[in-house]
This record gives sequence, C-alpha cells and structure tokens, in this order.
Amino acid sequence: MIRIARWSAEHPWRAIAGWIAFIALCAVVGGVAGTRQQTDADEAVGEWGHAERIVQHGDFPAKIIENVLVTAPSGSLDRGRADAALADVGHRFAGLPAVIRQDKPLPSTDGRAVVLRAQMAGPTDGMTDRVTPLLDATAAVQKAYPDLRVDEVGDASIERAMDATLGHDFDHAEKLSIPISLAILVLAFGAILAAGVPVLLALSSVAAAIGLSALVSHLTPVSDAMSSVILLIGMAVGIDYSLFYIRRAREERARGASTLDAVEIAAATSGRAVVVSGVTVGVAMAGMLLSESAIFISLAIGTMLVVAVAVVGSITVLPAVLAKLGRWVDRPRVPLIYRLTLHDRKPRLWPALLRPVLRRPGMALVISAGLLVALAFPAVGMHTRMLGDGDLPKSIPVVASLDRLTTAYPSDGESHEVAVEAPASQAGAVRAALVDLDRRAKADPRFAAGEPADIRESADHRVQVLDVPIPTSANTDQAKATLAVLRTTLLPETVGRVTGAEMAVGGSTAASVDFSHSLSSRLPWVFGFVLILTFGLMLWAFRSVVIAGTAIVLNLLSVGAAYGLLVLVFQHHWAEGLLGFTSNGAIVAWIPMFLFVVLFGLSMDYHVFVVSRIREAALNGMPTRDAVRQGLTTSAGAVTSAAIVMVAVFSIFATLSTMEFKQLGIGLGAAILLDATIVRAVLLPAAMTLLGRWNWWAPPFLRGSRRHAAGAVAHQRRVPIGSGVH
Repeated sequence: MIRIARWSAEHPWRAIAGWIAFIALCAVVGGVAGTRQQTDADEAVGEWGHAERIVQHGDFPAKIIENVLVTAPSGSLDRGRADAALADVGHRFAGLPAVIRQDKPLPSTDGRAVVLRAQMAGPTDGMTDRVTPLLDATAAVQKAYPDLRVDEVGDASIERAMDATLGHDFDHAEKLSIPISLAILVLAFGAILAAGVPVLLALSSVAAAIGLSALVSHLTPVSDAMSSVILLIGMAVGIDYSLFYIRRAREERARGASTLDAVEIAAATSGRAVVVSGVTVGVAMAGMLLSESAIFISLAIGTMLVVAVAVVGSITVLPAVLAKLGRWVDRPRVPLIYRLTLHDRKPRLWPALLRPVLRRPGMALVISAGLLVALAFPAVGMHTRMLGDGDLPKSIPVVASLDRLTTAYPSDGESHEVAVEAPASQAGAVRAALVDLDRRAKADPRFAAGEPADIRESADHRVQVLDVPIPTSANTDQAKATLAVLRTTLLPETVGRVTGAEMAVGGSTAASVDFSHSLSSRLPWVFGFVLILTFGLMLWAFRSVVIAGTAIVLNLLSVGAAYGLLVLVFQHHWAEGLLGFTSNGAIVAWIPMFLFVVLFGLSMDYHVFVVSRIREAALNGMPTRDAVRQGLTTSAGAVTSAAIVMVAVFSIFATLSTMEFKQLGIGLGAAILLDATIVRAVLLPAAMTLLGRWNWWAPPFLRGSRRHAAGAVAHQRRVPIGSGVH
C-alpha cells in the first residue's frame, strides 16, 4: 500500500491518467452492456416466491389496465354528465394504438362513481411511455368537464408517476449533496482545492461502481434501488476516505515534511486506516449474501463495488493528486476559515470536552451507555413489513386517485393471487375448484364482494391464476388474517383436492408476510457472520482482543440506538408533519438488516481512524490516558468533518418522497451522528481509559507484530520508537 502510494506520488500524471481511463472504461462498458433488472420472481421468497414462479411458468401476456374514474368533487354525481364524460374518454381512447380493449362504464354500488376500464397493449416494458397519450386524453376530458373529477389510475400511470417523482427526488438529492458536501469541506479545510478533491474522488467512484454494477447484473440481476444505494454510500465513504488522507498529509507537511514524505506518512497511517475501514465495510456487506434475498444480494454487491473503488482511488489517484498539487492544495484560501484549520494552532474545544471524560471515565461510561440503551429500548417494539400501494406518497396525485378508486370499487384494490399449476388434463377440475374457492371467499365478510371470478389460464392449460380481492390495504391485520384463511382453509379444501395440483398464494400481503419471515429467519446468521468477521478483522488490524471486543460492543450500541430512533420516528405520528409522511406503524422490512450491515461498516471509519491515532501514540511510549487524549484531539477534526458530511448526505435522503428512503436516511444519519459524538467522544475514551494497559492485551502469536507496527510508524515519522505501550 505504501509502495503504491509512493509510486503514484512520484508518477502523478500516469496515476491520474490511469484513474481517468479506468472510470471512463467502467462507464462506457457498463453503458454498452446495459443493466439486467430483477423480476418479481427473482425478488420473491417463500410461498410468495413459489406463486410468482408458477405465474411465470404460465407465460401470460401482459394485462395492463388503466381505469378512468369519474366522481363529483362534492355532493352527488350527475350520472348523465358522467356518462357523457366517459363516452368522450372512450372516443378518444378508440383512436389510440396503445388501447386494445375497453369495457363498458361500470357504476359503483352507491352510485357516486363510474369507471371505464381500458386494457393497454403489452409488454410491460415501456408502458410508462405508451400510457402518456391516454393520460393526455383524460386530461383533455377533465378540461372539457370542469364540474366533474376525471381521474386516470392504473399500473402504467402509477409507475409513470413514481418514476417521475423518484427521478425528481434523486436529481434534487444530487444537486443538494454536492454543494452541501463542498461547503462542509471548505469549512474543514479552509481551501477550495482541498475541498474539491474529495468530492471529485467520490463522484468518480460512484460513476465507476455504477458501470461495474451493470456488468455484474449479467451474472446476478440487480434491484432498482442499487444505483441509489451506490450514490448514497459512495458519496459518504469517498469523501470520508479522502478527508482522512488529506488532513493527515497537511498535518505532516505543517510539521516540516516534504510533499512526498507527507503523502507517504499519510499512506502508512490514514491510508492504512482507510484500507482497514474499506475491508470492514466489505466484510459487513458480505453478510447480506447470507440473506438468500435477491434484493439484499444486489445491494451488497453495489455497496462493495463502490467502497472497493473508493479505497483503490484513495491509495492510487489521491496520492498522485496531492503530490501534483503540492502546497497548491491549500489554494485558493478562504479568509479566516483557513487560519482556523491550521495544524500549528493548539486545539481548545476537544481537550475541553475530553477533560471531564478522562477525569471521571466511570461516570462518563455509565451515563453515555445508559443514554444509548434508553434510545435503543423502543426497538423492542419494532414491527416490519413491505410497502404496498397504500404506502405510496400521498403528495402524488395518482395516489389520491387510487384511494378514490379502491373506496368506490373495493375489488379493484388489494388482492391475494392464487396460482395453481397442474397437468393439462386436470384443467377443468382446477377451474371448478377455483370457482368454488372464489364463491366461498365472497361469502366471507372478511373478503371483498364483487364481480364473478376472472380466472386466467395459460395457453397450455397447465397454469391458472385467480385474484381474490380484499377490502383493506395489503399490510393490515385483516389482510393477513384473510391470507391465513386462504392458505390454511380455503385453498386446501378446494384446489387441494385436485390430484397433482401445485398451488401457492402470492400478492402484496403474501410478499410482506413471507419476506419479513424470511428476513427474521436469516437475521441471526447475518448478524453472527458480521460480528465474527468484524471481530477477526479488528483483531488483525490492532493486534488486541480487547480493542476488537470494544469495537463490537460500541457498534452494537450505535445500531441499537438507531433502531430505537427509527421506531420512535416512523412507527408513531409525531414526526409526520416534520418529515412529510404518513405513518403506517411499521419499519420497511429490509431496512433493519441493511442498516445493521451498513452501520457496522461505516462506523468503523471513525473507530479505525481514532483508535489508529491512539495506538500510534501508545506505541511511541505514551501512557494510555495521554494516548487517548492525543489520539482523539488529533483525529477529532477529521472525524467531526467526516461525520457532518455523512449526516448531511444521509439527511438529504430523508427528504425524498418514498418511505423507505426516508427511513434509510434518518436511520443512517442518526446513527452516524450518535457514533461520532457520544460513542467516539465519550464512550470510547472512557472505556479505553478505564481499561488502561488491558486495551492492548493480545495472545502471544499477535504480540510480535506490535513492535513491527511501531517501527513502521517511527520510520515514516523519522522519530525514535518509545519503550513500549503503557
């Protein structure tokens, strides 16, 4: 690693050209290869997954339905005007090639709404573009009938609206994250070039990782959320790694080292911490590969790619850029701010904050640990579930239209999907059984009444699918109760009696129930894998069992506190107005596992960096209390700046429209904030001060490496080695 950094610093143009070529190659090859997205069958697990695969075997043509709903803005509906409006809609739709069939207008049972259903031509790919003429026609009718409310809602229009909303959200996030990150870095460095370098490295790492993820998608399909996660994690770690490296190089230059020596010392210290941190993030992400979920595997691959690229960039192109810029990295200087960042200024804030902690470490440990445990306590009542149509942002007009449609026509709302596969010779028996199942369900008040069963049958007569509507949203207790009735009673008593029939119940409710159950069953394996490998990595990096154990405990406290805050914010209603969401009383099912592995990886940025500085001081002969003070004081500025950048980037994601990204942004931002303040500034120094010499205890086979590490540090710093660790 040191040799690589030194070579890059001595041959800066080669290193910079190589990095640019690498980024361009990743982007071009990834763009040419394209991205293979996961299908519903790829993402599905349990019985839900079984149902998705049966439906896939049926090879059904796409059935894309758009509903044009006419209601009165207030009062009763003028049926004559409503019929005239829908006749106008039907006339306009008849001339559109995207529309292949229209049903007769259907009034609701209470007479307060009328709906026209139109089927679009398949396939589902590109349907968001093909639905635009239908939406334009509906908008023209709305303009012609201002006394009515004319809504269009369906799979294509909902997906189009969500794509537009998410696209706007992420454009907004990207536009905000870059200037905010730059502003924070300007405050951290007091110089424009020093602030710009980390942002450029982060953006280039994100671009390369997105290109690489497109290639990887042809081996294992990727989820829609991968690019967003790459952006989120890539900006955070890319800036962090550069910030640590640049601050150490500036610090060594301020002590009189030449540019090349400063870069080499930064590589041996901060560079080593960056590599350890990056490997730790990769190890944590690898834990998600044990989840057996295509979504988690995709997110894990995306995160590992962007972190790996950021680490490679920090030990190759970053030393080259710093060597080429030399002292110009501190130009142009920002008046006053630059003077505050000079390393020859004696720090005052952090020594003042540390003084009471180091004076009474026992009390500081009890109070800070007690606060984190109290914050974590609400996590005991955490409920998880998948998001459904009812959880879409209410600010999107088509979502309000969907609510009106499902209120007027409950059978057009959520439904369970009963999928059956049997020999073609049993097709008649299967259909009769499904008709019987539908009749029994409609006689049960827990299910939705409506039109007779619409059974889809594959061309080879082997697969048949029945949608069983329910009168509530997908994630309610009533919906889960109807799912249980279907699976344990109605399906076995009807289709279960058909010889050779393979059956399963899918749909949104089944997806939520089965996905949550699958995650809860795999969670212990993922947690165990991450904890054991992280402990081993910390043991290897610091040659101390106690340091490794302390890292695990502190990170568990951070994660627990983040879980508790998520529950407080999102399972209750007090923050709805503040963050712009409607609570559904649950946490998105994939968030807890993803938060655990990401936070366990990212929090090691600070732990590795801070403990490396403490260990460096201890290896040079300082007593533990002084080493803790020295290590935290010298690293606090970098950790604080990095934490502020991370919290700012994550907080931007909390402003997005969808619930999952709000929860992800709040969870990550709160955890990083707690980790960089309470954990690293209070808990860690208190614990290490109390442990004293025991911090560095290690089995005999690890002790020999400690002196070697001290020698390496002393060689780079050109200072004598102390007599040992005290």
